[in-house]
This record gives sequence, structure tokens and C-alpha cells, in this order.
Amino acid sequence: MKEIAAGRADELDAVWKALADSTRRAILDFLRDRPRTTTDIVEAFPHLSRFGVMKHLEVLRQAHLVQTRVAGRQRVNSLNVVPIRQIYERWVGPFQELWSGELLRIRELAEEELAEKEIAEKKLAKNDHRDAKAVTSRATAGNNKHHRKR
Repeated sequence: MKEIAAGRADELDAVWKALADSTRRAILDFLRDRPRTTTDIVEAFPHLSRFGVMKHLEVLRQAHLVQTRVAGRQRVNSLNVVPIRQIYERWVGPFQELWSGELLRIRELAEEELAEKEIAEKKLAKNDHRDAKAVTSRATAGNNKHHRKR
């Protein structure tokens, strides 16, 4: 089992490496809408040289995140989402259920605490009402005594 997991992890190492760089992620975002020529990408990233863009594209190709086809004199680059899906299935999917369960448990605890707080507040309000009633009754009784004396 460990060997299978290790082999699978090795396949995704290049994807993780490619995704670790913010410029490469920006290039992937740029390719999300539609395929683009290398010239389009160079123009979209003016802070990079053509050579710099080509190096980033090569890392993305090695990770199978970008596919490039030649169209005449141009190279058209397109996003390949399969490796991203593989990362999702390997790292997000299995933990999603775990986190869902934990979040439900936290929600239940919070709701229990809220219910207990509401009960305590109602008891306090009821006791305050009783105390206020008792004070009013004593004051009324005192006033009645005072009035009787006159």
C-alpha cells in the first residue's frame, strides 16, 4: 500500500512543484479561459522576458498542466486540468469527509452551548421577574401599612 501511495505521490511531485510558483499559477489562470499563444502569454506578463515565460511553460508542460501544439509558426498553449483533479482526488477528497464530520461536530457543540445559554438566560429572566415581583409586593405591602396608619 505504501509503495502504491509513494508511486502516486511521485507522479504528482512535478505538479506540486509547478503549482508552488505564483507566476506559474498566474499563467494557468490566464489559460483557464481559452488556449493562448506563447506570444499572448509573454504580452500578458510584461515583467517577464520571453525566455522566462518559456521556462515557466516548460515546467508546466513537464507537470502535464499545459499542453502545447504547433499551429503554423505559433505555439498554442492550453490548460490541462487533469493533474489538478488528481491532486484534488488524492489530497482534498479523502479529507473532505473528515472535515465535514469535524465541522458537524463543532456545529452540534455550538448549538448545544447556545441552547444551554438560552435556557440559563430564561431562568435568570424568570428569577429576575420573580425578584422584581417580590420587591413590588413588599413595597406595596409597606405602602399599604403606611396608608393604614394614617
